[in-house]
Amino acid sequence: MIAQEVIDARSAPASAPAQAGMPKKSEIPDDKDMLRAAVELTRDISVAQPRIYWPDMLASAAVGYAALAGAILLDNPWAAALSGVVAAVALYRALLFIHELTHIHKDALPGFRFGWNLLVGIPLLTPSLMYEGVHTLHHARTRYGTAEDPEYLPLALMKPWSLPVFALTAILLPFALLVRSALLVPLGVVLPPLRHLVWARFSALAINPGFRRRPPEGDFARMVFWQELGTSVWAITLLASTFLLGWRPLLVALSVVSLTAFLNQVRTLVAHLWENDGEAMTVTAQYLDSVNVPPPALLTPLWAPVGLRYHALHHLLPSMPYHSLGEAHRRLSKHLGVDTTYAKASYAGLAPLMSRLVGSTMRPR
Repeated sequence: MIAQEVIDARSAPASAPAQAGMPKKSEIPDDKDMLRAAVELTRDISVAQPRIYWPDMLASAAVGYAALAGAILLDNPWAAALSGVVAAVALYRALLFIHELTHIHKDALPGFRFGWNLLVGIPLLTPSLMYEGVHTLHHARTRYGTAEDPEYLPLALMKPWSLPVFALTAILLPFALLVRSALLVPLGVVLPPLRHLVWARFSALAINPGFRRRPPEGDFARMVFWQELGTSVWAITLLASTFLLGWRPLLVALSVVSLTAFLNQVRTLVAHLWENDGEAMTVTAQYLDSVNVPPPALLTPLWAPVGLRYHALHHLLPSMPYHSLGEAHRRLSKHLGVDTTYAKASYAGLAPLMSRLVGSTMRPR
């Protein structure tokens, strides 16, 4: 149903803002002063710092797995449930380092990609292959917001029921990932048509149902092989463990990861305004279709961790490490001021953004 909504929305003659007398997203010109300032004011903070990345990722994973063990082992249901929530939030932060892996220079953090995959990506059935080579398409100048963008849906132009369906489908993601890695990928070794289908349709963390992934090549293809092998062996081991431990540990773990996936899907709902109707956009238009939720919003680091509270700024500076985005935002805000294009992408929090999105879906078209 959502796939048909995408088709209908992208065939609509105009977006909601255009109907209200504002220019369409695709017609917004670039603010060259803002783009120049974003580059010039942040050169000295553009290097990823291993002393920040490694402890943050390792601590998030350690807390997440310890809390997950509590959720599985504790007898008190309330204590187990609380432990499960802590696990979901901590593992959510650990998982979102996959976003950083797609942008940092390959030589910036030696061993970090391997370490993250070994400790987080493969155990949670989400190796970095599912995002690398995909997310960068979302940042391509001519792809963002179009039918070729794997991470864009015109949600603001769709029906109101699309939003809860979009969020709740994430709950099934861990179960789908388990089937993919334990069954479909191994079967694809002996059934080439299935292998091609799984890669094209089910190997990317994409939300655009029309996206089809191209076959991997070169060094990336070799990395994919080892990551798929490791994830499949782990997935089969998880299923085999039920013969010794029963189904409860695995179901609890999958439920925790389901909550993690739901948190990410909620964040995705407010990462952009989702108001583009399918045409190519300028960098400034892409920025204004994206969202910053800067301080003093207190809960934002929980639902938009690892720098994702500055998602609009990230679209101006995709390679800026997450630990520098707060300082970059402060510099640009001070330099450009409040009555500027830069300030227009900042919002107060999750609730106002959700209210705006829901209101957009209810506008007559």
